[in-house]
Amino acid sequence: MIPVTEFRQFSEQQPAFRVLKPWWDVFTDYLSVAMLMIGVFGCTLQVMQDKIICLPKRVQPAQNHSSLSNVSQAVISTTPLPPPKPSPTNPATVEMKGLKTDLDLQQYSFINQMCYERALHWYAKYFPYLVLIHTLVFMLCSNFWFKFPGSSSKIEHFISILGKCFDSPWTTRALSEVSGEDSEEKDNRKNNMNRPSTIQSGPEGSLVKSQSLKSIPEKFVVDKSTAGALDKKEGEQAKALFEKVKKFRLHVEEGDILYAMYVRQTVLKVIKFLIIIAYNSALVSKVQFTVDCNVDIQDMTGYKNFSCNHTMAHLFSKLSFCYLCFVSIYGLTCLYTLYWLFYRSLREYSFEYVRQETGIDDIPDVKNDFAFMLHMIDQYDPLYSKRFAVFLSEVSENKLKQLNLNNEWTPDKLRQKLQTNAHNRLELPLIMLSGLPDTVFEITELQSLKLEIIKNVMIPATIAQLDNLQELCLHQCSVKIHSAALSFLKENLKVLSVKFDDMRELPPWMYGLRNLEELYLVGSLSHDISKNVTLESLRDLKSLKTLSIKSNVSKIPQAVVDVSSHLQKMCVHNDGTKLVMLNNLKKMTNLTELELVHCDLERIPHAVFSLLSLQELDLKENNLKSIEEIVSFQHLRKLTVLKLWYNSIAYIPEHIKKLTSLERLFFSHNKVEVLPSHLFLCNKIRYLDLSYNDIRFIPPEIGVLQSLQYFSITCNKVESLPDELYFCKKLKTLKIGKNSLSVLSPKIGNLLFLSYLDIKGNHFEALPPELGDCRALKRAGLVVEDALFETLPSDVREQMKAD
Repeated sequence: MIPVTEFRQFSEQQPAFRVLKPWWDVFTDYLSVAMLMIGVFGCTLQVMQDKIICLPKRVQPAQNHSSLSNVSQAVISTTPLPPPKPSPTNPATVEMKGLKTDLDLQQYSFINQMCYERALHWYAKYFPYLVLIHTLVFMLCSNFWFKFPGSSSKIEHFISILGKCFDSPWTTRALSEVSGEDSEEKDNRKNNMNRPSTIQSGPEGSLVKSQSLKSIPEKFVVDKSTAGALDKKEGEQAKALFEKVKKFRLHVEEGDILYAMYVRQTVLKVIKFLIIIAYNSALVSKVQFTVDCNVDIQDMTGYKNFSCNHTMAHLFSKLSFCYLCFVSIYGLTCLYTLYWLFYRSLREYSFEYVRQETGIDDIPDVKNDFAFMLHMIDQYDPLYSKRFAVFLSEVSENKLKQLNLNNEWTPDKLRQKLQTNAHNRLELPLIMLSGLPDTVFEITELQSLKLEIIKNVMIPATIAQLDNLQELCLHQCSVKIHSAALSFLKENLKVLSVKFDDMRELPPWMYGLRNLEELYLVGSLSHDISKNVTLESLRDLKSLKTLSIKSNVSKIPQAVVDVSSHLQKMCVHNDGTKLVMLNNLKKMTNLTELELVHCDLERIPHAVFSLLSLQELDLKENNLKSIEEIVSFQHLRKLTVLKLWYNSIAYIPEHIKKLTSLERLFFSHNKVEVLPSHLFLCNKIRYLDLSYNDIRFIPPEIGVLQSLQYFSITCNKVESLPDELYFCKKLKTLKIGKNSLSVLSPKIGNLLFLSYLDIKGNHFEALPPELGDCRALKRAGLVVEDALFETLPSDVREQMKAD
């Protein structure tokens, strides 16, 4: 006997697989077990009991008596048959009274076997085996998609992820946070039930977060007391689950092999059902209790005609009708499955009802095999798909990342990163994080917040806790802001720096920062867009004093005109793109500083000469070759700083003498060969940089510059220095390295305030001992070859080495 447990592997999968077995698969599994029991029971009866019992039929009178008598005498070794007695009514009929055959047990057994094979219908013989085979085929068809190599891996992976998502503490926490909303928020979300979750425009062009969260049903509410804070390990596990779900979705949505396999196996079961019903209905009548058997075995038994009794015919007949009933129910269930498969679009799955019940509005719809498996688990328990959907939500993932981020970046750890920036503010730089830690807003002493390469930054209302915050730097960050946070920034933010890859990435809310004083924009644009680059109106920036644009603009943006009347510093740093149409500069009447860097300017813009309040002009890295227009600078009586460095200027005109208010002049990295003596009539110059030119001679008129504190002629061709240079007794920095000097005058000792001297790269043989009179000059401030330094007297060397 074959135990039923041997067939368990065909009817039972791993317990976790039950979530992918809808009610009809479970029902057909029970029917399969019942049919299997019928088959096993019938097979057991076939093996354990006699199959058929046969007896010889009486002899007909028409038979040849002599022939029969000869055969009987030859075969039967016992007493011959008694002579037939004529009947009084019918002399031709022989009356049979207990036919004595003298057949032994082995002969009867032989007759039974022969008649079983020859006379019994094949359906009556093999019915139990057919039931068993058909049932096993049904079981294999029902579970084939769990075993097929192309589908089993996806199913096992899905079941594994599904179980982890269902049991994850993060699922409970996320749903608990949704269910824990206060009544006011629930009322607001109820009023906005049909509105999509978007980032809506707030007042004054700001972006504010509008997350439409609706209350969830009572059965879905989770007790917040059980949803405590996740520890680090649980947070990492949940984070890994999000990544697994993303990758699994990306892989499974590519095909529909699971759907195709399930449809095919269901179609196969329906075809099998129709075949079974067809031939069983026709052959069930062949199972008879009495069977006539005519076999030519007279030579062995003396008889040819037998009457047989199929001992299990009655039971098999009942079992066959019962089996047909089970098969009919099984087939109707399969037909319903086909109806379900083709009536509904199972390769598309919408989480709309989950979004409505949980309030998590960003759960994406899925397709193909992913959608099909979710349809299947809905038949088992919709709660699985609801809890699984939490790990498809970006909002939920962002909350988890935020939680992990807060655990990683504690306030104490953040305080260790505090530093003082160029604006002398206490700054916290955060670079390449997964988000903005909420713990940042616990550092109330923070004055500057620098966020760099951080995606999906959400500035919450808690930023209002940073009472000292004045500066915000956003470098390649996508930022959204809460309406309450925007109100705070409007009142407190003084400096905003934004680095972007596209103008569309500029935060729209920056145009409403009415107390903003400094705005720095850094980014590049495509060539076509840069010709028509526009910013939104800056007219609401009533307090803006400094505007810096580092890009590839071809003209001053029109939006700058809105703030031109109160703008004090304007910087345009291009990447070599030619800047044209500078007439807007004339409207910036209060401008004190102007930087036009790397703008491919060939001449000094005439619009600059209208800026009567200008104090500093920087024309670095342009294509200036001639500066004859410099005569017009005499009208700019407040101009104190002129930067014409990194150009191609070969000649300094004499008109420069009219810039009597000039204090700092940057002329490095040009092609100047001759210094005009008129340059030194600008007697207020304190800073003069003439490095990296082709100058050979320094006029003695340099001694006029009694206010000179910084003088550099590094990388020129100067062969000697005039003694008048040492009349500039306020000189603190002197750079004469990389020239052709051979002698350093002892008069250098007159420079009592000299603290930095660069003489390296010349042809000096010795240094004058008078360097010791420069009491402010120390060894760290003397740039010279070590061997040349050793030419100084030892006491001078010791003096310079002393602190």
